[in-house]
Amino acid sequence: MRRWFTGSTLIRQGGSYSMIGLLQLLVDWAMFVTLTASGLAVEPANVVGRVSGAMLGFWLNGRFTFAGEDTAVGRRQFARFAALWLVTTAVSTWAVGHVDDTVGLRWAWLAKPAIDLALSAVGFAFSRHWVYRR
Repeated sequence: MRRWFTGSTLIRQGGSYSMIGLLQLLVDWAMFVTLTASGLAVEPANVVGRVSGAMLGFWLNGRFTFAGEDTAVGRRQFARFAALWLVTTAVSTWAVGHVDDTVGLRWAWLAKPAIDLALSAVGFAFSRHWVYRR
């Protein structure tokens, strides 16, 4: 249990979470840009993009980033992950939609990574202390 709170564990987990998060962000953003460039509205495209990145991230972070004796990747963890994902996706979708409505689609394309990176800090804290816990 103590290893969960050591500085070296936090650094390792933060690095791993960042690397996996960048991969997720790339998948999510590429899907979002492709769908919106094809004419799909920003809001549903954001949700589809986030789903594509989220499934990859849930498994990778559970198996590598937060793996340990006091963690697991199962139904309970997925339910927690889904709850967190729903909240962060609602915030992300509202924010990207607001940018699109205010200054246009190209700015939404640019703003999406910044919005999702900001939300990833919340995701890291909740994942570390709640989502993957047994």
